[in-house]
Amino acid sequence: MSKSDSLLDCLLILGTIHGQVTTREALTAGLPLKNARLDPDLFSRAANRIGLTSKIHKKPLSHVNPSLLPAVLLLADDKACVLLGFNKNSASVVFPELGDAAVEISVEELEQRYLGRVIFARPRFRFDQRSPKKKHKRANDHWFWGSFRASYTLYRDVLIAAFFINLMAIALPLFTMNVYDRVIPNSAVETLWVLAIGVGIVVVADAILRTIRAYYLDLASKRIDIRLSAEIMERVLGLRMESRPASAGSFAANLRSFETIRDFITSATITAVIDLPFTLIFIALIFWIAGPMALPALLGMVLIAFYALTTQSKLQELTETTYRASALRNATLIESLVGLDTVKAMAAEGIMQRRWEHSATFLARVSIRLRLLASSNLNVVSWVQQWVTISVIIAGVYLIRAGDLSMGGLIAATMLSSRAMAPFGGIAGLLTQYHHARTAFSSLNEVMETPVERDPDARLVHRQKLKGKIEFRNVSLTYPGSDIPALKNLSFTIEPGEHVAFLGRVGSGKSSVQRLAIGLYQPTEGAVLVDGIDLRQLDLAELRQQVGFVAQDITLFYGSLRENIVLAHPQAEDPDVIRAAQFANLGEFVNSHPKGFDMTIGERGDSLSGGQRKAIGLARAVIHDPQVLLLDEPTGSMDHSTENWVNDKIQAYGEGKTILVATHRTSVLSWVDRIIVIDNAQVVADGPRDSVARALKEGRIGKASR
Repeated sequence: MSKSDSLLDCLLILGTIHGQVTTREALTAGLPLKNARLDPDLFSRAANRIGLTSKIHKKPLSHVNPSLLPAVLLLADDKACVLLGFNKNSASVVFPELGDAAVEISVEELEQRYLGRVIFARPRFRFDQRSPKKKHKRANDHWFWGSFRASYTLYRDVLIAAFFINLMAIALPLFTMNVYDRVIPNSAVETLWVLAIGVGIVVVADAILRTIRAYYLDLASKRIDIRLSAEIMERVLGLRMESRPASAGSFAANLRSFETIRDFITSATITAVIDLPFTLIFIALIFWIAGPMALPALLGMVLIAFYALTTQSKLQELTETTYRASALRNATLIESLVGLDTVKAMAAEGIMQRRWEHSATFLARVSIRLRLLASSNLNVVSWVQQWVTISVIIAGVYLIRAGDLSMGGLIAATMLSSRAMAPFGGIAGLLTQYHHARTAFSSLNEVMETPVERDPDARLVHRQKLKGKIEFRNVSLTYPGSDIPALKNLSFTIEPGEHVAFLGRVGSGKSSVQRLAIGLYQPTEGAVLVDGIDLRQLDLAELRQQVGFVAQDITLFYGSLRENIVLAHPQAEDPDVIRAAQFANLGEFVNSHPKGFDMTIGERGDSLSGGQRKAIGLARAVIHDPQVLLLDEPTGSMDHSTENWVNDKIQAYGEGKTILVATHRTSVLSWVDRIIVIDNAQVVADGPRDSVARALKEGRIGKASR
């Protein structure tokens, strides 16, 4: 983290003032920082993590309400300060770069640096267990509806514009009626031009209001899109590993369904829903002009509503089936792409092709049925609209013969009936989109309701400096979807600075120990303690900032070699990157490439060897000089010389650091102090390296020695 992040330091000071002590890592973990700095747009999200609600206002310093202090002032040169109080002449402020002590500064000097934006923050009221939260959520608290609530002013303006647009839609039919009934029979040309000018003004105003309405709808949709996409991604990245879906492809399809919701709320035909209530105005006007002529339009609305209701259940069923089939097809595609080399090597192209075609054929068949049913709604609406027009004209002719209606009245009533029926065409088109959006919403809602690692209401313990003591107390672990325990009743203590190797057969539970130690999973039973504190009480983001983890399978991301090494620490400087690369014996690999650290690494690092990927994983683990190292087969896939180099580096680097290593390599045992043998998910041996190694060699520790 950048040491000159003034805004973040101000938030830390605010937290301390309000009794919410935290750390920089806990505040910013997972946030999309720009240049590793907190910016005003992210301030509220960071503040929310320590129970503060905040809002940015634009106002001069003299208009800041003293009762709302302390507050954060945004200053020139990307600086900020905490305003504690002020009067006409001086202000009491805290400048983070000067420490936590308040200083007195003249108001005139402060105003010269003040940019006119102030952030007010106050503690959110916390309930305890005596007042449990109700199961249902208010609309404001819901991840989706809360976004609409944030844009309520825009939707309010849209409704106001819609009201006047529909009100002005009456002008043209009334203009036509008056021209036929009054202007033409009396040759009143002056009246014609007066009416024409009036209706012309209305038409221009209508065009302006429609443009404004469309702009406000797009603006509201953009805000909702940005907010929801950020919330969804934050939720996905914050999921507990126990909640991770079995199929990444299906899960990706579910997340991509957000586009369906976005398209629905940004659809131009959504204005039809807004216009729908105003059909009553047109019906009332038809009734006023020519009473009985309103009946065909009313009957047409009833017929359309009846047919739409009869098709809803089938539309919903077909939409859900289409959604599931699409997710299955996407899962097949992702699985094939990820394992393409294996598919080719095993000559399994035909198998994957058959799976793809089977799911694609089923999806096409269901999609056809869905489109036919959806188009039937549009066809019925079109058919009813035509018959309404015909019926209105026929009824109008009889009323004219009876002397109860004029020619202008007939034309006006016909135009008004068409205007009253128009929204139903748009709504019919929205029905299918609605069911797609509803299904997508249901799927995303399940994602947003899954447990996350960081409970926003939890008061976590902060450890800015780990000692490195790790203790397992009667720990058992069973992975989701499995009936076989990965670990059973494990108990051991690793002291700070101790180097411990975990040995065991494949599937014995060695990797599970490391996943528990870094908090990727929570034990099914028992407790994992770090420095004497239950892991569930610690801020995991803060913990992981002080732990270096090398997984058994190294995952690399598209980008440069440097970006992969500094993945979680983008602020790392060149000397740190070089040191980490040399530690992992990447020097020759980097120096022999013309682009060096800027060389491009493909997705998953497929263009690299297993040993190179493992070396990058090692460099990534030590880039931030952690106090604890969790190494899972750190020398796996490496040649003999690289393995010796890495072992020597770990031995020298590990002085005073706690290291847990899972391995099958005997060379790794040269630098450990202690060996724990795991077999059948249980500890079967634990002791000094030499004595346990001797017992293994002599076959006195059961199956693990084989």
